Amino acid sequence: MRNQANAVSAGCSADDDCRSVAVSFRIVTIAGEGTHLNAVNLSDAANKKCTGCQALAGAYQFVVSTPTPFTLDDTAQGQLADIHRRLDALTRFSLPAADLKSQVDGLATEVTGVLHDAVAHAPNGDAQPAVTLHRHLDGWPGR
Repeated sequence: MRNQANAVSAGCSADDDCRSVAVSFRIVTIAGEGTHLNAVNLSDAANKKCTGCQALAGAYQFVVSTPTPFTLDDTAQGQLADIHRRLDALTRFSLPAADLKSQVDGLATEVTGVLHDAVAHAPNGDAQPAVTLHRHLDGWPGR
């Protein structure tokens, strides 16, 4: 499983600066005891021949591990759809990078909460369900 966010700012100048932002959220589920997942989570932000530019990339991967398969109920799916809409809405604003990072981290926290609630109602086996967030940021201030 691979989750990746790439942002490149190129060809702008100090008089005509630009910003490139890439954010990726991915939810991966695995079921069964003794299963193993190689979850790759990467982000890369680059400024190419671009003075005064900013490139920001963030990859957020949520790994849900349960002893037996389960399905997200309509409530959880609705909550995730709402978070997705709010994440998409961030593309319409020119927030400072630190504020944007804070907003995206807040949405990631909400996703984690929805998934924790969902696995709390999943059938149990010998192992406890788990939700793990893998976050990789590049170009963000105060990562």
